[in-house]
Amino acid sequence: MTNTLPLLIEPQMLQQLIGNDQLLIIDLSNADSYNNYHIPGAVSLDYNNIVSSQPPVMGILPGEESLSRVFSNIGLKPNHHVVAYDNENSAKACRLLWTLDCLGHNKASLLNGGLTAWANAGMPMNNQAPDIHSKSYEAHIRYDAIADKDYILQHLNNPSVSLLDTRSEGEYTGRIARAARGGHIPGAVNINWACAIDQDNDLKLRGHDELAVLYKSA
Repeated sequence: MTNTLPLLIEPQMLQQLIGNDQLLIIDLSNADSYNNYHIPGAVSLDYNNIVSSQPPVMGILPGEESLSRVFSNIGLKPNHHVVAYDNENSAKACRLLWTLDCLGHNKASLLNGGLTAWANAGMPMNNQAPDIHSKSYEAHIRYDAIADKDYILQHLNNPSVSLLDTRSEGEYTGRIARAARGGHIPGAVNINWACAIDQDNDLKLRGHDELAVLYKSA
């Protein structure tokens, strides 16, 4: 069944799969939240272990050696189907899915609405950390999955390449500067990533039609 799981998985479907040895559920919530309650069988992964920095640049992809160690320590195997979630707006879980995609590990899903949707659906939770059997996971980065500075510069005037700035409007306009300089890449359009989240529906992604309107409008 894990071979046919969708990219976006609902709590009800995931609940039926708990205990499947082909599945690895990864919780990217903060440690206090995980220690209080999490999805049964979920392993905890510190978000800081899947991002790195080269000051002044933050939030970049760690190297292969670091990622190999991190994923080996949580027992990830190449044939695992990963389901990721967090207790916020799924941003950390989505970052993990992108990281796995960069490694060619494409068997992965996002729990729609994360821990909020899971809890509000009345699904089981506990505070018991599962036994983790470390594996030897070898991370090999697919650099064609990453748009670096050189790629962006080469495609600034390419009409077939769209640049989407998912930060807040203040960051996009430069009113709020969280880098050495404020503003945005020339030609980029702005849609705050949080606009895709339905705050009134357990922090799930908005429906297809709503998302289509949101992105087509830009």
